[in-house]
Amino acid sequence: MSHRKDTDYLVISARIRAMENRLLTTERMDRMIEARDAEEAMKVLTECGYPEGGSLDETLAQARADVFKDLSSSVPDQRLIQVFQLKYDYHNAKTLVKGKAMGVDPERLLLPGGRWSPEKLLEGFRRGDLRDCTAPFRKAVAQAQEVLAEEKDPQKADLVLDKACFAEMTQLANELDSDFLRGYVKLSVDIANLRAIVRVSRMGKEGDFLRQVLLPGGSVSEQALAAARGESLSELFQAGPLAQAAQLGSKLAEPGSGALTGFEKACDDALTDYLAAARRIPFGEETVIGYLYAKEQEFTAIRAIFAGRAAGLDGDTIRQRLRKTYV
Repeated sequence: MSHRKDTDYLVISARIRAMENRLLTTERMDRMIEARDAEEAMKVLTECGYPEGGSLDETLAQARADVFKDLSSSVPDQRLIQVFQLKYDYHNAKTLVKGKAMGVDPERLLLPGGRWSPEKLLEGFRRGDLRDCTAPFRKAVAQAQEVLAEEKDPQKADLVLDKACFAEMTQLANELDSDFLRGYVKLSVDIANLRAIVRVSRMGKEGDFLRQVLLPGGSVSEQALAAARGESLSELFQAGPLAQAAQLGSKLAEPGSGALTGFEKACDDALTDYLAAARRIPFGEETVIGYLYAKEQEFTAIRAIFAGRAAGLDGDTIRQRLRKTYV
């Protein structure tokens, strides 16, 4: 365990409070949605500190790298940053493992933002030498390759890496001895499991298949989730932050039961509500965790707005697809 005092975060918390003023607010998103063209919409991003020039993908990738680099240089414990970098490492692991199995070059699909650069990860993977990576990551990559070679099922290889990703998140939260971070990870696991149940049920698959995809570490056990049906699913979460999402999910868990848009939004909004509590805390690790989540949420919102505009959707439809904002 390695719990730092709240006062260790005084300086970085003050910086983050100032940086929050440049987050993408509802008003700024409205301006992007109503902009005459993509160029005008991009100008709103420059007001929020995004680099000028380049494609949207390049702009967001650079912004993400800048956030991690900036906070890594000033946060008291870099493991706080790593919790949010993990998903990029494991995305890249999935890409590398499946690319090798299919005999295709995965380089263009690798994402920056992880603990290790895509270039370094690719080079090490090709050499069969990931010694600079963590032991859980190395073990998961090897296991995913074995599963894919034996069963020829990319989904099962992905599941190996997904479970390892959440396990590392849990490990880091425990090492940091942060109740707030543990709560974030536990809620993230609950959301992943709730989504899995709804999707698997809509596919008409349950039983062993469902038990394979459920993740450990949530507030509801895998056994209870695997046995849940219909209204009993919403009962499992009725006293927690996922009450509304579970209620929607229980009604949509049948094949052909309607679009999942509202359910997905309710899941994401529950996580936002949890992390938004960080804004009420004057200083501490919570401010870092909340800001990192807010930036990830912002990147997602920007992509949704530009994708909606490109698809010719009207402003109201785009707004309906956006999640709650952190600020």
